[in-house]
Amino acid sequence: MTQPPQPPNEPPQGGFGAPQDPPPGGFGAPQDPPPGGFGAPAPPPADPFGKQPATPPASGFGAPQAPQPAAPPQQPVPGYGYPQGQPPQPGYGYPQGQPPQPGYGFPQAPVPGQPQQGYGYPQGLPPGQPPQQGYGYPTAPMQQQYPSQQNGNGNGNGNGGKKFSTQMQIIVAASVAVVLIVAGGIWYSSSGGDDGKKKKEEASQTGGATAEGKGGGQSGAVGGGGKEKAPADPRSKVAFQLPLPKVTDTTKVDGSWLTDKAYVKSGVNEIVGYDLAKGTKLWSIPLAGQVCAASRHMSKDYKTAIAFEAGKPTAAKKYQPCNQVGALDLNTGKLMWSKSVTAATSGDAPVRYDEITLSGTTVAAAGTEGGAAFDLNTGAERWKPKVSTDGCYDTGYGGGDALAVVRKCGTYEDPQLVIQALNPTTGAPISSYKMPPGVGYASIVSTKPLVVAADVGDTAGDGSGISDFFSIDASTGKLLTRIAADGEKYAARCHSAEVESCSQLAVGNNRIYVPTEAHEGTGEYGDTNEIVSFDLTTGKPTSDRADAGERYTMFPIRMDGGNIIAYRMPPYDKGGQVVSIDGATFKQTVLMENPSDRSIREAETSFTPDFSEFLYNEGHLYLASTMASKPMGSLDTSRRLTIAFIRE
Repeated sequence: MTQPPQPPNEPPQGGFGAPQDPPPGGFGAPQDPPPGGFGAPAPPPADPFGKQPATPPASGFGAPQAPQPAAPPQQPVPGYGYPQGQPPQPGYGYPQGQPPQPGYGFPQAPVPGQPQQGYGYPQGLPPGQPPQQGYGYPTAPMQQQYPSQQNGNGNGNGNGGKKFSTQMQIIVAASVAVVLIVAGGIWYSSSGGDDGKKKKEEASQTGGATAEGKGGGQSGAVGGGGKEKAPADPRSKVAFQLPLPKVTDTTKVDGSWLTDKAYVKSGVNEIVGYDLAKGTKLWSIPLAGQVCAASRHMSKDYKTAIAFEAGKPTAAKKYQPCNQVGALDLNTGKLMWSKSVTAATSGDAPVRYDEITLSGTTVAAAGTEGGAAFDLNTGAERWKPKVSTDGCYDTGYGGGDALAVVRKCGTYEDPQLVIQALNPTTGAPISSYKMPPGVGYASIVSTKPLVVAADVGDTAGDGSGISDFFSIDASTGKLLTRIAADGEKYAARCHSAEVESCSQLAVGNNRIYVPTEAHEGTGEYGDTNEIVSFDLTTGKPTSDRADAGERYTMFPIRMDGGNIIAYRMPPYDKGGQVVSIDGATFKQTVLMENPSDRSIREAETSFTPDFSEFLYNEGHLYLASTMASKPMGSLDTSRRLTIAFIRE
């Protein structure tokens, strides 16, 4: 899960969309040919995802490769689309000054006698155990072999030396062919559990529920219920741009929200509401100090919460403690209340916070000194940190439809993390799940259903904070499934030190939707990727697959009912797009297409998904920075606090 190139003054991360090393065998690597002769399997009627016509593509990802005769390993050749006779050119977003690596799908020399693994092939299976059908697994028609039964005279019919007539051979051959076709069709439609095309079609026709109503772990219908509708014209224009505030040091500007009347954004020592289309200032809420944490959730009547510093920096005290909690009414532009609390864990000083969230009417804030909670409307304390005999404390909360906490026990060198679903009014645990050893940090992706991400044993290797997803039954604390999320294949991100910080993913329809890493497309230049999903009950990949399109890469922003709202990052000569992906059919609808003018495009692409906030609602798109810093010359000319697009 590499990270996108960062604008100046932000922590450098791996480029989002940077070329990756190919998986073993390469995507679409040649497979061993099936047994020849009469009865060889015919091509399947459709691709494994049930979206392509019966005729296989001539090239591109997943294109069938001609069987190759056994040969000694050869030196690798340039990847697909590589211009012959020319040096390879880096694709959009490729780190400059580094030699290009082989593209995704770079053909590798097959190992004689050993099957090659395609993109998404399940790893770590015991020898001899067939892998489960899922995303990217190369499905093949059922093979049936009918060995000849030799009699003492050498005849192949096993009938005492009596040969079939020519007419009889034709009849038998035709019968066998029919059996093979029927059997192959039955196998193909039922293979892979919920990944089969037949069940996908059933789900589409019945609003998402399969005929079995189980098996894939789906609860209820999949897809539908979205508010975002296809526009007559998706083209947009820039509504307004907000300049970065002038600061002398790197400053957090976390927090942006959308109401029916205002776009609200954190500034320096203030929260400001802007007109949705014009960007004119509607109101401002002054604060004692800088915002240091902001809830990503709002109540139905547009109330939310922030944590902020006790005062402004001074020469004597450059860094102020983040110990104030406040509730905002985004309709009226008022700070409803603000307060601090002291606890035995913090001595005489107020408790300091690293993050804050909202669930129902409970504001919950936490940090290294433990967690506290308040009533959203009155500010009344619901709980605060207590001394724990077992050395445990609340490091952070996840909010939204429910409330959950990551609780840390043990020592710094040997921590034990516990995930708890909480009663939001009292803070009492409803259930507990102990994370496996080797997990020092965990992030709450979703509270309903309860999904947690972690980098187990620091094995992700890419700084994404994710090696596995854990789907947990919130009522019992039982682990439903653990989903391996290979950093070389999938491109979501969680900031490991923050519990509620995950981005570029979405949870809905009892599935988690994640983008794949960018890889070489079928064109001559440029990368692309897909959005795929995993079932949260079985942990298996589903047949869901949405292609970003040539030279675009995309990731989920949020759910819209049972549909996924995703943002397409543009190539160098296009504007970005917002699309709605139907949760049942995975059909994409373009909701917005931004201008391709160079200056606008440069401003838009300066917002990287790892360090920006992406909000979309009913033809309005807002991209916002989470950090402000002192400009460093001409390289910062394209950076903004916010750029807003509105559909024309």
